[in-house]
Amino acid sequence: MFDFSIFTTWFDALLRDTLGLGDFWSILIECVLVGAGILAGYALIAMLMIMMERWVCAYFQCRLGPTRVGFHGTLQIFADVLKMLVKEIFFVDRADKLLYAVAPLLVIIASVGTFSFLPWNNGAQVLDFNVGIFLVTAISSIGVVGIFLAGWGSNNKYSVVSAMRAAVQMISYEMSLCLCLITAVILTGTMQMSGIVEAQTGAFKWLIFQGHIPAIIAFVVFLIAGNAEANRGPFDMAEAESELTAGHHTEYSGMGFGFFYLAEFLNLFIIAGLASAVFLGGWAPINIGVDAFDTVMNYIPGIVWFFGKTLLVVWLLMWVKWTFPRLRIDQILKLEWKYLMPLGLINLVIMTVVVALGLYIK
Repeated sequence: MFDFSIFTTWFDALLRDTLGLGDFWSILIECVLVGAGILAGYALIAMLMIMMERWVCAYFQCRLGPTRVGFHGTLQIFADVLKMLVKEIFFVDRADKLLYAVAPLLVIIASVGTFSFLPWNNGAQVLDFNVGIFLVTAISSIGVVGIFLAGWGSNNKYSVVSAMRAAVQMISYEMSLCLCLITAVILTGTMQMSGIVEAQTGAFKWLIFQGHIPAIIAFVVFLIAGNAEANRGPFDMAEAESELTAGHHTEYSGMGFGFFYLAEFLNLFIIAGLASAVFLGGWAPINIGVDAFDTVMNYIPGIVWFFGKTLLVVWLLMWVKWTFPRLRIDQILKLEWKYLMPLGLINLVIMTVVVALGLYIK
């Protein structure tokens, strides 16, 4: 498998040794390039998610989806982006202007920050700390504050109700999300994202194979909790159009609304990316212990494996959204506090026993 750190090491040496730049300018140039790459990747993947959502929705509803702008509607998303960029940005009367303006920024900062932890390829992790799992959960929690401030600062009764629903739902489901990640940490013995992926390289070494039943349970619970954390159907009670119009972003227009819109779709990709990295091997290829087969699989770049697995999970979550009806808020909270969290706690104890007794696949 190609190690992307070979390229990054060469580029760093080019700036420092060949061009003779000092530490300050080398680090500054590298940070600017990495930041630009993150923002470009964030925007491109968001557009891909929006188009994919429309096609999947159309397929499940026996419709055609976008067809008019571009070849088979492929340019529809660019028309939507242009429309969003030129729309007027207005402020609501009697709204808290500071909270109203800060809320979209908090949501997008939390989304971009979590997005930066995804392990794209071997040696291509943008942020890769030894407490990566802890930081992912901490940074993603900032989005809850942004959503609540958006509803409260809008001075709109529908937005306030939506913000309250979103806050209680996201805080609740973070419990199950963290329990599933801790289960994976216990099995791999590390909280570093690259370390978790590296622990899954080899024949049948993905966590759902290594940890067998407890890991599979953690994977399923993670998908359910992640779907709720991203406010996706059937957990989209915070944006119930039939009773709350557009929810917490009812009073937003232009790029204020665009930030919420982008963050919602990228959070779906982030949840799928974390599921892929933690439970499905991330950039690690499929290896079954047969030399000829494993050699061919290892020639496929790691970023292809990561994107393939992540898009597969995204498609699965979209399938769930367009299949099941929206749950009531009491049903959403009952599912978490009476079923998922107790199941996650029991599963965590079982995984601890499995690891202590060495019953997992080594």
